[in-house]
Amino acid sequence: MAELTKKTMDGNEAAAYTSYAFTENAAIYPITPSSPMADHTDQWAQQGRKNIFGQTVNIVEMESEGGAAGAVHGSLATGALTTTYTASQGLLLMIPNMYKIAGELLPCVFHVSARALAAHALNIFGDHADVYACRQTGFAMLCSNSVQEVADLAAVAHLASIKTRVPFLHFFDGFRTSHEIQKIEVIDYDTLGSLVDYEAVKAFRKRALSPNHPTLRGTAQNPDIYFQGREASNPFYLAVPDQVQYYMDKINEIRGTDYKLYNYYGAADADRIIIAMGSVCETAEEVIDFLNAHGEKVGLLKVHLYRPFAADKLLAAIPSTVKAIAVLDRTKEPGSYAEPLFLDVAAAYVGKNAPKLIGGRYGMGSKDTTPETVLAVYKELKKDQPKERFTIGIDDDVTFLSLDCSESIEVAGEGVVQARFWGLGADGTVGANKNSIKIIGDHTDKYAQAYFSYDSKKSGGITISDLRFGDTPIRSTYLINKADFVACHNQSYVYEYDMLSSGQEKSSRTDSPAQ
Repeated sequence: MAELTKKTMDGNEAAAYTSYAFTENAAIYPITPSSPMADHTDQWAQQGRKNIFGQTVNIVEMESEGGAAGAVHGSLATGALTTTYTASQGLLLMIPNMYKIAGELLPCVFHVSARALAAHALNIFGDHADVYACRQTGFAMLCSNSVQEVADLAAVAHLASIKTRVPFLHFFDGFRTSHEIQKIEVIDYDTLGSLVDYEAVKAFRKRALSPNHPTLRGTAQNPDIYFQGREASNPFYLAVPDQVQYYMDKINEIRGTDYKLYNYYGAADADRIIIAMGSVCETAEEVIDFLNAHGEKVGLLKVHLYRPFAADKLLAAIPSTVKAIAVLDRTKEPGSYAEPLFLDVAAAYVGKNAPKLIGGRYGMGSKDTTPETVLAVYKELKKDQPKERFTIGIDDDVTFLSLDCSESIEVAGEGVVQARFWGLGADGTVGANKNSIKIIGDHTDKYAQAYFSYDSKKSGGITISDLRFGDTPIRSTYLINKADFVACHNQSYVYEYDMLSSGQEKSSRTDSPAQ
């Protein structure tokens, strides 16, 4: 019988906890916001924690992300199950090696706390620009929407990679998920170990480079055979969706969950849905519950397996009653007809009777995505002529693509206490609140969530700690906008910031927005 332990941790620790079980070697080069994953792995190895093979993880820090990816490739070639952790420009520097790892069908997992790429400016916060840049590498791509999903789907990524030989990129939203603290259930290593296909591990080790059975690798191929070699990988990728679902079902049996490649949430006879991946899905579920309770018929399709894109499975998960779909992408591809997920969904409908399809951008650089912004999308879908391309969460006064997000709704769970603490970087406010939420999570029956806002200045800069706890699961993946308690740990802030804006009573709609 599986042993499930409740622990309070952030997304980075959840990814590290699960990946440590399946990892023999880890080659790293720290980059925000992925660094804690490697740090946890290093600490546990120094403490002597054993993985499912009865070994401590051998971890090495290289001098660049390119070096880390090269070390991963070399380690895999010698038959060691190898992992790395990265984000943003660091992930992009790994792309040349990712093509080789995928081309040689070497099983591994890259855990990525998805982060914005430096374009007109540097941004250390979250969006999906980095992972979208990897969609041609040949890596399977699996998305987790919450801290709990990170712990669970990290295992699916490792298990499916070992079974299929296809390398996986397991990603989740940088900062919003990687640094959000939640009380979750983790599966013990003995149970995780029992899920591994050890014959596949044995076959992987047998293919390792060795002077005892020399093989030819890394050749140059001419036009006569290169194309055929690329196509020869097709059966491996065709097998991925079913194997991912197989291991999702194994996790479902252990945890009582219902993970699918594409999970639908909402009304069974919905007329409007959103398709998205990442932490926005948690917020969208809150809005869906509110709208459906007031007579609406809306839903959400949550994308977990992004590559290989299983179009048939995605379409099968969408209710036949749907007349309009908004696809949300957390990135911008200048010059493209639309963003990547929208294009994939549109391609899935080619030759079929498609609903009305519109696409929007949201949350770039960790722009907060609130219930009001999700509500605006559902309202737009009701129009006879909705905007084909739109943005939410900003006021676009240049190209006028923004939706009106001014209508406020109250969707937080019943009995959830929300507290905001204003502090000065390095004054102890963030550390104290991390301790507080872990005490609540680990030593009471309450659900708990914490998120900490501060910029790259860190010490000496402003910090805001948002804590929520209550008797129901907390899905509010956005900053507190209606606090029950506000604390100020720096007297000057009273004169500089509108500290009560998040604590003021706001007019919230209780009737249906359709009325």
